[in-house]
Amino acid sequence: MTDTETLHATCVAMADRAVLIRGASGSGKSGLALELLALGAGLVADDRTVVWAEGETLWADAPDTIRGQIEARGVGILSAPAQGPCKVALVVNMDEVETERLPQARTARLMGIALPVINKSESAHFPAAVAVYLRGERLE
Repeated sequence: MTDTETLHATCVAMADRAVLIRGASGSGKSGLALELLALGAGLVADDRTVVWAEGETLWADAPDTIRGQIEARGVGILSAPAQGPCKVALVVNMDEVETERLPQARTARLMGIALPVINKSESAHFPAAVAVYLRGERLE
């Protein structure tokens, strides 16, 4: 049996690549996920994400009890088409605001796997930038 871990994180996927959105309660995880869903991403999990490692790949999926559900503050629990399991390609840290115009590349290790990390940006284009990242990669 593969070891799994449940993270306090939200996860969406686009082009078979998932972003794991991490941060404290109220940091905007679900808000960013909703914006990415509006841009064509699929919902993997909201608020609790099950992850496991297979080789050099980190996988993510939703617990069955919340599959296909996402919280929209001030609106309620919404239904969204479920996607998953998906390969995690990026981690967004919602607890830190990026202040650099062109930040240095960062990584974090989750279950022994190194993943690229970007901090939350206050710019209006941040959700679009994450979507484009999932369709390609950061060049530098």
